[in-house]
Amino acid sequence: MKVLSLFTVVLALAFASCNNMNTKKEEAVKLNTEIDSMSYAYGVYMASNVDNPDFKEINKEILLKGMRAELLDTNSVLLNKEDAYKILDAYFKKKQEVKAKELSAEGIKWLEENGKKEGITTTASGLEYEIITDGTGAKPTGTDKVKVNYTGTLIDGTVFDSSVKRGTPATFPLNAVIPGWTEGIQLMSVGSKYKFYIPYNLAYGERGEPRAGIKPYSTLIFEVELLEINPTETK
Repeated sequence: MKVLSLFTVVLALAFASCNNMNTKKEEAVKLNTEIDSMSYAYGVYMASNVDNPDFKEINKEILLKGMRAELLDTNSVLLNKEDAYKILDAYFKKKQEVKAKELSAEGIKWLEENGKKEGITTTASGLEYEIITDGTGAKPTGTDKVKVNYTGTLIDGTVFDSSVKRGTPATFPLNAVIPGWTEGIQLMSVGSKYKFYIPYNLAYGERGEPRAGIKPYSTLIFEVELLEINPTETK
């Protein structure tokens, strides 16, 4: 399960059940020991997960009945743990697929429109590129190391990374970067500057790259200048 781990789901639901059982005649809680305090604090922590949007469709009455059966009367449980996990896993995978379509739709539509523009070439993989400056040097292979200057932006124009702004070109092997870069930079000759429009499946996919502010299913734009192939290392 990718939306929430099954472990978190089960604990959150378990706390929700325990926390809501006997609410009409609930006795005042007393935290007499360190274990009492830890247990209560853990309950408060787990309860916060129940407010997650992924739980908004839960039937709380059925939830409580399931938890009561598991905790208090195992003979009445309708599902064993293995079946329960399978149901939860299938449910959240389905929700993730729906969310994926919603999140990727904007980027797909944007690329469709962008691909119709003059000067844009689309490869078989779906990578789109535009030649800004066409160099005359050699072209790298997929295992070469390259030295480049680049600026990466989202489709709304937000810059998330730029070696140009840092004032220091980047050096890396082409087999250690996102697929859109591995494919695209091999099209370039040294001295070229290209603009790449990279669909999410050739970029950071369904996870995105939170450290760079890249959301899941993001289409990315990179302006790249190829400076060298297999540059000499300097100390």
